[in-house]
Amino acid sequence: MKPDIYDHFHRDERDFVDRAWEWVVNAGQYHEAKLTDFLDPRQRFILESLVNRAPDVHAVYSGGHPDAERVRAFIAPDYRDLANEDMGMKVLSITSSDQKLGELEHGDYMGSILGLGIKRSKIGDIHVLENGCHAVVSEDISAYLHFNLSQVHRVHVMTELLPLDKLQVSPVTLDTMEITVSSMRLDGIASDAFRISRAKIVVPIKAGRCRVNWKVEEDPSTPLKEGDVISIQGFGRFKVLETGGLTKKGRYRVKVGKYA
Repeated sequence: MKPDIYDHFHRDERDFVDRAWEWVVNAGQYHEAKLTDFLDPRQRFILESLVNRAPDVHAVYSGGHPDAERVRAFIAPDYRDLANEDMGMKVLSITSSDQKLGELEHGDYMGSILGLGIKRSKIGDIHVLENGCHAVVSEDISAYLHFNLSQVHRVHVMTELLPLDKLQVSPVTLDTMEITVSSMRLDGIASDAFRISRAKIVVPIKAGRCRVNWKVEEDPSTPLKEGDVISIQGFGRFKVLETGGLTKKGRYRVKVGKYA
């Protein structure tokens, strides 16, 4: 690994940077192809930046639909045509006749899948629907999930494996709120978004449990801007939707949306 590559990434990302660089080197020097597990947007950005450093390597990305948040990457030498590569994904359809199915949320489905010993990297986007859920999963663990997932948060469920062209995508729903803050600092906006004191929100930020646009951020004073996505482990996730003008008291008007 070239030391200068580390300069562009957070220290907690070095393990992934090392693995991603190995994939790129193997494709360029040894003509090896690599299909990754699911990557979050930050990991995709890191991989893309490394692929762009190698003129003899290219990659394609897919998560089952054009706006997927989590995607798999296929990395290969630049002479290989990647247009029709099999990205190794299935749709796990989860349904139930139980009326409580409609009360289940994203975290319930995720928790039940991970509770079967599945790694998060094997799971793509999870789409909660009115009649159940469609989860994009790695093909190599799809049969295991199909035969073993029988309950989601005390609701007995049935599963079916579908091809990607049968994927139903759920729209992103945000619980919007308008706040006024003295500055655009991370800790100030996050404390209002999660309705807790600034002193309490600083603790997980400094502990490395906060991500801004999927990148670890430990500085509570980091300024936020429109479009930023902030997640704090144990609290949830929100997006800065709009930044307006100043109030008469000189405070910033900000509109945020909390993910359901």
